[in-house]
Amino acid sequence: MKTYIECYPCFLRQAISAARYAGCEEKVLFEIMQQTLEALHRQSPGATPPEIASVVHRIVRELCEVTDPYREEKHKATRKALELYPELTRLVASKPPEEMLETAVRISIAGNIIDLGVSSAYDDLGQTLERVLHQPFAINHLPAFMKMLDKSKSILFFGDNAGETVFDRVLIETLPVPVTYVVKGMPVLNDATLEDALMAGLDQCATIVPNGSDIPGTVLERCTPEVRFLFDQATLVIAKGQGNYETLNESGHKVFNLLQVKCPVIAGDIGAEVGSIVVRQGQVNDK
Repeated sequence: MKTYIECYPCFLRQAISAARYAGCEEKVLFEIMQQTLEALHRQSPGATPPEIASVVHRIVRELCEVTDPYREEKHKATRKALELYPELTRLVASKPPEEMLETAVRISIAGNIIDLGVSSAYDDLGQTLERVLHQPFAINHLPAFMKMLDKSKSILFFGDNAGETVFDRVLIETLPVPVTYVVKGMPVLNDATLEDALMAGLDQCATIVPNGSDIPGTVLERCTPEVRFLFDQATLVIAKGQGNYETLNESGHKVFNLLQVKCPVIAGDIGAEVGSIVVRQGQVNDK
């Protein structure tokens, strides 16, 4: 997805928000603001929003001298999600066999509300779950996903945020084939790293692979050779969240974006209103 003009104020907001999470003093905040504005001026208009965001968050980490400004928030979100985990698994188990997978997909999408890149707070997880379980899909390519799943021997799953990982775990435990779960190689925003995935218990149901990148999305050229190989070999890919939509939405029909639409720019690009839930099959970039 291209970067829209409306994205630029959001980059600056993210920089200030991350610096506040890191506990930076006011004079450091001012320096971060200045360096962020200079960096935004230098960015190529062809860069995706997550690529630009990664530059902004490197500035924050360097000037604040903090490796992971969101570490405590990520741990907090994961603990909250783990409290819901037994209820979530019971919910799936209570459904007829033909409804279990859709229920697990909806649970996974509900977890996508845990997104500190969009806002410094997110809705109550229980209320969000109740909404997403009954809300119609704005884009529903789930039948195509299920058809491809029947022919696939494994799934490559690109994760998004810490805490959301627990909701993804419920989906992974419902899927009938082995899953490789890809996390960020380095901290950025509240995106899940290996530490966050392990805290969520994903090692109990999937193979976890860091992608080697600090981009809050998936730019394959910036990932490790292992992740690029896994993507090339995969017959079915799940890509969670807005950042992965922004970077993988034109990566082929084997990719399925699962997300909540939380941003007006994404809403306009994907063709669904803010607040919508989406299962969208990827397109092919013919450029």
